[in-house]
Amino acid sequence: MKKKKGITLWIGIIFVSFLFLMMLISFVYIPYDVNDMNIANRLQGPSLSNWLGTDNFGRDILSRVMEGSKTAIAVGAVSVGIGLVGGVIIGALAGYIGKWVDEVFMRLIDALMAFPGIMLALILVTLFKPSLFQTMIAIGVLSIPTFARVSRSGFLQLKEAEFVKAARGIGAGHLTIVRRHIVPNMISSIVVTASLSFSTSILIEAALSYLGLGVQPPDPSWGSMLNESQSYMSKAPWFTLAPGIIITITVLGFNLLGDGIRDLRDSRT
Repeated sequence: MKKKKGITLWIGIIFVSFLFLMMLISFVYIPYDVNDMNIANRLQGPSLSNWLGTDNFGRDILSRVMEGSKTAIAVGAVSVGIGLVGGVIIGALAGYIGKWVDEVFMRLIDALMAFPGIMLALILVTLFKPSLFQTMIAIGVLSIPTFARVSRSGFLQLKEAEFVKAARGIGAGHLTIVRRHIVPNMISSIVVTASLSFSTSILIEAALSYLGLGVQPPDPSWGSMLNESQSYMSKAPWFTLAPGIIITITVLGFNLLGDGIRDLRDSRT
């Protein structure tokens, strides 16, 4: 069992490392200009000059996949950051103070979670002009309830722990208790939640871009590449497989990483 859980963690690390390595390489080297069209070379299969083939405008698919990794990681990082900060603050106030504060914040969170995630993202994005910035904000708002519930649960449990009561008994203030005794014991839970939310954010961004409400053409996004390729699935399957496989690897990698970290911190294992 331990060996299997260790494998899960390492597979997640390998997949996530591959994504970040591709992003770092794309900052210094991309084979072709991502928007360089060559109609005479459209829908060409994988070759030595175009490792993943070309799309319907003759653009190099590998270059666009590499450039899309910047978008994916940016969306994941910003949206998870928004969700983490907003969710942890709400969860901390609700869990530590309790009473009417807990009721008010949790009912707001319940109302936010009542909407299907993708539907709420569509509403938030369509209220403004579709763009990468608006997509980040919308997905970040969607991440807040998850972090809020995790942090609230942690504060509810830890504020009644013996070491917290001891700190309170020797005169420690609320900020000291939260900063030195509660938050450090919640970091692992937050890290797991962040890893799982990262993959969800990338998946939602791909879905919004697929629908034309995320990253706008001609800027590359894995979701918009899937949209462009759907008419050529039988004629040029590599056009669909490239963004589809990288989305799968990325989402699977972050999910396995989160599961592996969660298994490591589980005292029962």
